[in-house]
Amino acid sequence: MSVGSYYPGHGTLIEEKYLEGEAKGEAKDRATLILRVLEKHGVDVPEDIRDRVTSCTDLDTLMLWFDRSLTATTAEDLFAENEDGQAEGTQNQTSA
Repeated sequence: MSVGSYYPGHGTLIEEKYLEGEAKGEAKDRATLILRVLEKHGVDVPEDIRDRVTSCTDLDTLMLWFDRSLTATTAEDLFAENEDGQAEGTQNQTSA
């Protein structure tokens, strides 16, 4: 006997909005952690950088910034770029 995964609201606007809210909450939590790590390491975070971090909703970007916050000596280290002008941790899509 197979058990289906259907429940009332599955695939509806209600579910979509619920999941969207869940993702926003996760992004907010990651941003808070990034700022807390920087604070605990004694790194000064200017208001413009604080706003950039807290307004970001891309979970992958926030995870990258979190990883960088662990070793950052300045708040600007979160947004470091390599010599190709791309953010560290991103791959150049044109090179194959």
